[in-house]
Amino acid sequence: MTGNRPAVRPARPFFSSGPCAKRPGWTTEVLQNAVLGRSHRSKAGKARLQEAIQRTREVLRVPADYRIGIVAGSDTGAVEMALWSMLGPRPVDVLAWESFGEDWVTDVVKQLKLNARVIKSGYGDLPDLAQTGSECDIVFLWNGTTSGVRVPDGDWIADNRAGLTICDATSAAFAMDLPWPKLDVVTFSWQKVLGGEAAHGMLILSPRAVARLESYSPPWPLPKTYRMTKDGKLIEGIFQGDTINTPSMLCVEDYLDALKWAEQIGGLPALVRRADANVAVLANWMEESGWAAFLAASPRIRSNTSVCLKITDAWFAGLNKEAQAAAASKIASLLEKEGVAFDIGGYRAAPPGLRIWCGATVDSSDVEALVPWLDWAYAQVKHG
Repeated sequence: MTGNRPAVRPARPFFSSGPCAKRPGWTTEVLQNAVLGRSHRSKAGKARLQEAIQRTREVLRVPADYRIGIVAGSDTGAVEMALWSMLGPRPVDVLAWESFGEDWVTDVVKQLKLNARVIKSGYGDLPDLAQTGSECDIVFLWNGTTSGVRVPDGDWIADNRAGLTICDATSAAFAMDLPWPKLDVVTFSWQKVLGGEAAHGMLILSPRAVARLESYSPPWPLPKTYRMTKDGKLIEGIFQGDTINTPSMLCVEDYLDALKWAEQIGGLPALVRRADANVAVLANWMEESGWAAFLAASPRIRSNTSVCLKITDAWFAGLNKEAQAAAASKIASLLEKEGVAFDIGGYRAAPPGLRIWCGATVDSSDVEALVPWLDWAYAQVKHG
């Protein structure tokens, strides 16, 4: 038995983990006032960039003494600006439990060749956070996009730490409450929880991070897009709308629209509630499904944005790894062919399964419409 196709399809079948779904009600009309054909350094262009910074501060509740800058290269560019500009004077602890954490291990250990301790765990788990040292700089993700595992809180970070905390928060910002006093560098991209467009990153610095930049010059060359100081002083303009490189003002307008929507629905608390509600739909479904479970077994460390599912059915467990990967890929392909869910295949390095974006721009009604289709597609692959 493969069952009949469900009658209801998601109105917006966009469950990609990046770029993510646009906010509900989005149309191209929201871009009509974009500052196009003008320099981003013009009075109008700079005003838009400053507005994006200020609205980011208000929605995320970033402390007034933290700097916020718009940088090149999406979240990756923002993280690497911090790693290459600030690391070196202290030992480094790098946490990794999925592919992007491994990328930062590569930067720190293989490229910068620093005195680093790598603290790892497998997909679905967190490494032992208590192993980190307060004398060390700590590099970590708040949420593992490819594993669906997040750190539960900032309690493991010492208030009196000597080192800096450098946090890749790209799939956490706008969906999780970040403990700003515990974080010295925070990065994210526009393309994640608010559904903005790709290639633009955000870099948020605490006063402690600024002090590091102004007191330390790394021994390696820095490309122009990484340079945040001049003559030993922070280039304040970067954090006031004078971007190092030329941003897309069309993308800026789109990001502003997303921020305004976030404000209109109630700000960060409302965004968190929407993501939590989406995950709750999947959790309720999994109790009944009999074939799927969260890759992150513990609810305490389970993401509310990049939700990764493993297949637990005995039939699937009996397949070899290549066959498991092929079966999971067939499920995702079937759903895409039906126009029900786009881009929900698990990350290639993760255990075979599915990855369903549940961030704040996704409506719970669409997740509710999706879950019967998940059962249908799994039955098609298992019995087909």
